[in-house]
Amino acid sequence: MSLDKFIKNAVSDWMKGDGPDSDIVMSSRVRLARNEDTIPFPLIATEDQLQTVVTEVGDVITRSDVTDELGKLELLRMNQLKGIQKRVLVEKHLISPNLAEESTAGSVVLSENESVSIMLNEEDHIRIQCLYPGFQLQQAWEKANSIDDWFEANINFAFDEKVGYLTSCPTNVGTGLRASVMMHLPALVMTEQMNRMLPAINQLGLVVRGIYGEGSEALGNIFQISNQITLGRSETEIIEDLANVAKQLIDQERQARNTLAQQSRLRLEDKIYRSYGILSHARTIESKEATQRLSDVRLGIDLGFIKNTSANILNELIVLTQPGFLQQYAGEMLTAEQRDERRAKLIRERLLLNE
Repeated sequence: MSLDKFIKNAVSDWMKGDGPDSDIVMSSRVRLARNEDTIPFPLIATEDQLQTVVTEVGDVITRSDVTDELGKLELLRMNQLKGIQKRVLVEKHLISPNLAEESTAGSVVLSENESVSIMLNEEDHIRIQCLYPGFQLQQAWEKANSIDDWFEANINFAFDEKVGYLTSCPTNVGTGLRASVMMHLPALVMTEQMNRMLPAINQLGLVVRGIYGEGSEALGNIFQISNQITLGRSETEIIEDLANVAKQLIDQERQARNTLAQQSRLRLEDKIYRSYGILSHARTIESKEATQRLSDVRLGIDLGFIKNTSANILNELIVLTQPGFLQQYAGEMLTAEQRDERRAKLIRERLLLNE
């Protein structure tokens, strides 16, 4: 395993698997925020103190009981990566933009299949992230909880008996748990139901964001739905609440797809095949349009309109056509115009290979 493996492979192994309800739920994620009790939060800690965190985590991840369960783990230090390499890791959802851009002593621990990612010295000392394909929130929580137990057996975490785990950001105090599902909801957007649902989802203590989390747009009809409240509720309650809302969205998206297919089939087919045609023949295409067209084609695959292209290829293209990957493959920095040209060429080639 090497840095090249994480950088050059566009799609993580966990993204290739077909999880439950994967026609709508692209992935399930659980993240736990933890801090050492004797070291200040990363924002005010010294370089030596932050290095202590990296050293202690490095000792835990080489233990035999950890590697027996997770396989070999790789520790990557941010200050040893190039800017474009860090951007690729962000585009693969393995690290946050904050760790890539602002952390001076940050590191990340990655499992070989990239389903486990542990960020060090971001906002908190340790952030455990577990990613599963499809709708597998409970499985992601169980894995994150077992990793947390391994750390807790070796490292004393900052914990208060009344409020729970102490974190750098007050919104994470309590369980320190953020759970999320990445959902493809094109039919709810087309039927204008999504805008009406957003306030109701927020009232349930959940938040809806774009594909790359806080501050990002919901490009390609892809929404990330996560819990806002981490204080005063148990981990089980948080997971159950999010799972219940996700199940309702899955049902409503399927109903909306059926309604569109029955009542507006010709217009829907026209929209999907126009997007397929543009992706198959365009000589230049911007990232935003490419993501939207890929969303249309993926819907066409899920509805059985398009039969020669797999949904996994489109998952791959959504990542491959991001600016970081395009420049990594080119081996040089590209202008916006050059990226648009290479993006169009890459999509044409991938769609042609699948025919």
